[in-house]
Amino acid sequence: MRILSPSLILISCFVMGGLMFKTMAPTRCSTILPDDSIFVLTGDIRRIPFAMRQLRQHPDADLYIIGAGMQGSYEMTKKVTIESKSKSTYENALAIKEIAIKTGLDRIVVITTEDHMNRAVYLIKQELPQVEIVTCPVPLTGMPTTKRLERWGIEYIKYIATMFGIKEG
Repeated sequence: MRILSPSLILISCFVMGGLMFKTMAPTRCSTILPDDSIFVLTGDIRRIPFAMRQLRQHPDADLYIIGAGMQGSYEMTKKVTIESKSKSTYENALAIKEIAIKTGLDRIVVITTEDHMNRAVYLIKQELPQVEIVTCPVPLTGMPTTKRLERWGIEYIKYIATMFGIKEG
């Protein structure tokens, strides 16, 4: 009986893990309650318009735009607050933690693209283990298959790095 080479085993594990990573990602928005706090992570042009549609459907919810890349923190309306200091998913998680603790939240809704959701939720859960996280993924529609595969691959590699304790990057 031939023994499989270690590199073939590693490649097989990597591919199987990638398939699990993709299938574990939520594909539909979970139930948003009327008074939920919605956190949208910036970084993709689909996310904020998607979050604004969710806010229109849930007018009593609060919306936090996290990592907007502007100076300072702004409150656009009573329902929309912009946090602009965070520059990475890990810094987004820290900003969400600060807001959640300050406002006493025990449940949050996270909006980000479907390929980014697993890592974002993992990092937020590390910072807020007692907070219920409701996912609301933005689909990657209208994007060529090769671009979607590239994005999923990059996020999978970042997720693996995060599991090994590398939170930035």
